[in-house]
Amino acid sequence: MKIRKDDMVLVIGGNDRGKRGKVLKVYPDKQRIIVEGVRFIKKHQRPTQTQQQGGIVKREGPIHVSNVMLIDPKSGKPSRVGRKVLTGGERNQRVRVAKVSNEMIHDERR
Repeated sequence: MKIRKDDMVLVIGGNDRGKRGKVLKVYPDKQRIIVEGVRFIKKHQRPTQTQQQGGIVKREGPIHVSNVMLIDPKSGKPSRVGRKVLTGGERNQRVRVAKVSNEMIHDERR
């Protein structure tokens, strides 16, 4: 998937169209992500030993990855994501690139 955890995205489809948020969790097998502050659902929570009080809890629900666009870190505009191969050194490295500005998207894991 081209969208990863901690990316800033813009919702382009659904009831929350136009909202921006940070990706909290990614489900690559289901092609869904959870975005901060988007698609709140009500979860009926049963009381447990750690959390004594049950009730109805509001939390973010998953949305399909096709309903979001990555926000370009340079311009702040929504952008599609491409990939480039950086040659040099001992091995080639694949990086994500914003199509709008052709700027490399910073990834903390690398």
